[in-house]
Amino acid sequence: MLLTPKDPDWEARVRSSFARQPFMATLGARMTHLAPGAVDLEIELRDDLTQQHGYFHAGATSSIADSAAGYAALSLFPAGSGVLTSEYKINLLNPAKAPTLVARGRVIKPGRTLTIARGDVYGLEENGQVHVATGLFTLMCLEGLND
Repeated sequence: MLLTPKDPDWEARVRSSFARQPFMATLGARMTHLAPGAVDLEIELRDDLTQQHGYFHAGATSSIADSAAGYAALSLFPAGSGVLTSEYKINLLNPAKAPTLVARGRVIKPGRTLTIARGDVYGLEENGQVHVATGLFTLMCLEGLND
């Protein structure tokens, strides 16, 4: 599906918004892919992001999925608007024990007020990737929020 941003300066706006998000900085998240309706975020395994068995905590996994989906939606919104998640459902499919996680946010259905996106999280390992989580996200376009 070909998605067209409503803001000609969408890329700079998305990158600027991501750079101002303290929680993603706390997780050490970095944006590794950006296209209209598509964002990838990666984090590296650190002790402070794990649960008691040494896997990535579900909160870290869910957070990068949410932000990847949100920024994928924001890439399509008009200038002068921001994004907020109004609902999401996430399924944890496998233990997140790889050294790196990548969340791939993809818009499924853009809308004027509500946009639906998916967020899939994969553990990147030497021999490939493991599907760790999948989520469905409803994102709101809020005018005047300025990303």
